[in-house]
Amino acid sequence: MNSEGSKPSSSLSRRHMLQSAAGLAVGAAVLGNGSATHAADDDKKKKNEDKKKGGKLKGNINHSIVQWCFSEHWELAETCKQATKLGCKSIELVGPDDWPTLKEHGLTCAIAPNGMPGAPFIKGLNNPKYHDQVIGVTTKMIDECAKHGVPSVIAFNGYKWKDAEDPKSGEISLEEGAKNCVEGVKKMLSHAEKKKVTICIEMLNTRADDHPMKGHPGYQGDHTDYVVDIIKKVGSDRFKLLFDVYHVQIMDGDVIRRIGQLKDVIGHVHTAGNPGRGELNEDQEIQYPPVMQALVKAGYKGYVGHEFIPTGDPKKGLREAVKLCDV
Repeated sequence: MNSEGSKPSSSLSRRHMLQSAAGLAVGAAVLGNGSATHAADDDKKKKNEDKKKGGKLKGNINHSIVQWCFSEHWELAETCKQATKLGCKSIELVGPDDWPTLKEHGLTCAIAPNGMPGAPFIKGLNNPKYHDQVIGVTTKMIDECAKHGVPSVIAFNGYKWKDAEDPKSGEISLEEGAKNCVEGVKKMLSHAEKKKVTICIEMLNTRADDHPMKGHPGYQGDHTDYVVDIIKKVGSDRFKLLFDVYHVQIMDGDVIRRIGQLKDVIGHVHTAGNPGRGELNEDQEIQYPPVMQALVKAGYKGYVGHEFIPTGDPKKGLREAVKLCDV
C-alpha cells in the first residue's frame, strides 16, 4: 500500500540501504586515506631520522672509508652519502680541498695523505735524496690537519733503490734506510708534537706483484718488526704504525698476536681481503671479526679504514665490511 501511514515500499527501503552503504563506504575511504597519509608521513619521518643517525653500529670500531678504492665507482659526495648510511665516521686519504665536502656530510678525514705527488709510497723517508720534498709536504699537511681537526697524516719508508724509480741504481741497505727514516722523522717530529698530529708510517707488502696497489715490490718497510723498530727508535707518541691487516697478513701473519703486542704503537688500521685486496667476505682468508675483537681488547680507539678494491657491487662490499668489523 502507498497511502499515508502505510509501510514504506520495498524500493524505498532498498534506496535507503544503498544510500547508507555508500555513505559508510565514503567515510571508510576518507578514514583509510587519512591513515595512509599518516603512515606515509611517519615513514618519511623515520627515514629522515635514520638518515640523520646513520647506520646503527655498536660503537666499538670507528669505521672509515678509503676514497681511492671507490673513486672509479663514485664521486666523493656519493662516497660520503654511502658512509653516512652505513654509520661510518670518516672518508680518508683525501686532501684539504675535499674536507669541506666531508664536513657537509658530518664526516671527518681520519688520516690525511702526505701531499707527495704520484704514488707517495715510492719516494720516502729512507732516502735522504727525497727528505726535503717529503718533509716539506708532510709539514704543510700537518698544519692543515691541525687547522681542521684531522688527527693523522700518512708516511712511508719508500723504495729501497738509491734512485727510487730505478732498480739499477743500487740499493740502500736496511740499516741505512732505517737510520735515514729516524733522522727524517725527527726533522718534523717537534712540529707534529706541537700541532698534536700523529705521523703514521705504513708497512706494505712486497709479495703481490700483479697490481700496482695490491703489492709494492721494492718497498723497504715490508716487515712489521722492521718498521716498529724505527718507531721505537724515534720514541714519540706522535709517530706510530699504520697497521694494514692485509699487508701484515701477507708478509708476517700472526695478526691477532701482533695487535696485542703492538697496541701501544698502532696509530691507524686498514682492512682488505687476502689474496687479491678484495672484499672482506668468505672468498678470502682473513677472519675479520676476531681481528676487530683483538683491537677492542687492546684498547684501540682510532679508526679502521676499509681499503679494499671492489670486485662486485661496492655498496654490498662496504655493507659486508662494516657488518663484519662492527664487533
